[in-house]
Amino acid sequence: VELRAMGHDVYYFAGIVDRPPEKSREVAEAFFGHPDVAAINEAVFGDASSGRPESVSRAIDELTAHLKGALYDFVRDFDLDMLVPENALTIPMHLPLGLAITQLAAESGIPVLAHHHDLPWERQRFLVNSATDVISAAFPPGLPNVRHACINTTQREQIARRLGRTARVVPNVMDFENPPPAPDEVTAGLRADLGLADDELFVLAPVRVVPRKGLEHAVELVARLGRKARFVVSHASGDEGMEYEARIREFARLLDVDVLWAADRVSDFERGTDTQGRQLYSLGDMYDACDLVAYPSLIEGFGNAYLEAVYHRKPVFVNRYPIYDVDIRPKGFRNIEMSGFITEAVVEQTNAVLDDPALVAEWTETNYAAGLRHFSHKAVRDGLQAEIEEMFPA
Repeated sequence: VELRAMGHDVYYFAGIVDRPPEKSREVAEAFFGHPDVAAINEAVFGDASSGRPESVSRAIDELTAHLKGALYDFVRDFDLDMLVPENALTIPMHLPLGLAITQLAAESGIPVLAHHHDLPWERQRFLVNSATDVISAAFPPGLPNVRHACINTTQREQIARRLGRTARVVPNVMDFENPPPAPDEVTAGLRADLGLADDELFVLAPVRVVPRKGLEHAVELVARLGRKARFVVSHASGDEGMEYEARIREFARLLDVDVLWAADRVSDFERGTDTQGRQLYSLGDMYDACDLVAYPSLIEGFGNAYLEAVYHRKPVFVNRYPIYDVDIRPKGFRNIEMSGFITEAVVEQTNAVLDDPALVAEWTETNYAAGLRHFSHKAVRDGLQAEIEEMFPA
């Protein structure tokens, strides 16, 4: 979006593409969920750490060669001047794709701006593996024509220490210059449609159900507020298994917290209807309808859901995870905060905020103004423009 706003032509390469065909190239094997990729990941991560079968190495090499050929075609057919891999040289969920991009960059010399979200050393599930050679080569690569952009200052420091390379911080942003549309009749009907009573506190967790989201802390807070409340989880478990969701369901049962698992009623992008004819709500609708956003994450690359809550002017209960403390909190945001665990002071502050609409208005306006200053699209455009000017000096 920002590159287009800066006047650049943008083309897309992916395993599943939702962009115009004349601007994109879809290669099925580039999708991390492709069966061939899944088989490689199953063989090299987790328990399979004592060695890598030669057949798996051969599969990696063959898929790398296929994807590299497709990338060469992509660069040539669209006459590209640079590549911007989005997390593809970062999280090692697709080893052949990362190798293919790295080899293309090494062979062709094309300028590459690698945007990093989830570095391999930040995710425990990738630490035990039999693919250290691949990860060291491509996640991320240390090539002279590959420049790096990351989403927080801690990553910038790690890239400098581990690769000896500088990186520009390009944080998550929202379109604060253009506020979201006002809630309408669809939003107004959301609570009743999902079975929430008018006098029921609506606490939203706008996240996937994975352990690092710390949802047990939100369940505990709801239990201790002493209010009629519903804890609503907007997304499903994703790619990290179902064990954590089972744990949260059991914990909520033990604390007598009513949880609504709403993933089947929420669309990440636009409203619609499901196969049963039921209304599908946008994530923005969920923010607009809720009373409090719960974001007790233990670790985040940045905190997109936090910015979304700020954008929709909602009070937020947040855990002081490391990046929040370093890159967000010092910017002047006002939130209900915990530091690793729920205390009685946190419970009392939450109830006090919920009982004071004027304070909610003051905090949310303060937060929106801070978001506009520090995490708007303009802030990203300025950083990207400076990076591109350095890559293509006049």
